[in-house]
Amino acid sequence: MKIISYNINGVRSAISKGLVDWVAEYKADIVCFQETKAQDEQIDKAAFEALGYEVYNFSAQKKGYSGVAILTKHKPKHVEYGMGNELYDSEGRTLRLDFENFSILNSYYPSGSSGDLRQEFKMKWLSDFQIYIDELKKQFPNLVISGDFNICHKEIDINNPKKHTKSSGFLPEERQWMSGFIESGFVDSFRKFYPNVPDKYSWWSYRAGARGKNLGWRIDYHFVSQSIESKIKSADIFPTVTQSDHCPILVEMDL
Repeated sequence: MKIISYNINGVRSAISKGLVDWVAEYKADIVCFQETKAQDEQIDKAAFEALGYEVYNFSAQKKGYSGVAILTKHKPKHVEYGMGNELYDSEGRTLRLDFENFSILNSYYPSGSSGDLRQEFKMKWLSDFQIYIDELKKQFPNLVISGDFNICHKEIDINNPKKHTKSSGFLPEERQWMSGFIESGFVDSFRKFYPNVPDKYSWWSYRAGARGKNLGWRIDYHFVSQSIESKIKSADIFPTVTQSDHCPILVEMDL
């Protein structure tokens, strides 16, 4: 089973840049989109349904903002929109599909780069999300948590780490949270196969030709419960796919 996560930075913009064609070509079983920036009626579901996918979408209340969606070729037993907290659910940040042997949670973490208030919101989210996951895995122990976490975990995950020590997304307290999250029972699927490989990023600023210079950040992840770590077969990042300032990431699992 191939699972893709991709922050598309606006589904309508990404479709105009060939997103549907790429999805058709890659033929993943499940595709998690973040930052769809569209209400339900603004998403061309028919284009993805024609490829054999069921489409589930959870939009932010604010138009043109945030939002997550999942395409799946396997019918879920249950779909959960949000995490039961209106503070975050109003921004359309989580969408969960439960299957027979596992659950996939598509997550779009807040960014704190716009200022102190949003950084405070992000830190509150991190605390509350950990509590939510700790409870969730009691009922659904086999979790794949995919999405844009807006955090680089280690120095290897960011260009010029010394330059970014005071940047949201690479703050010590964010990185410490990420370490604690992994220690609570998850595997960073990409680092499982490439523990020491540098310069592998999933997001690049649009400024100063950052992508061409590969001045990127690895902030998109597939985290897998330790209980199903043995099911992970491969992981990859696709930096040449360019419908967004992010790129797709893959985890392949025997599920």
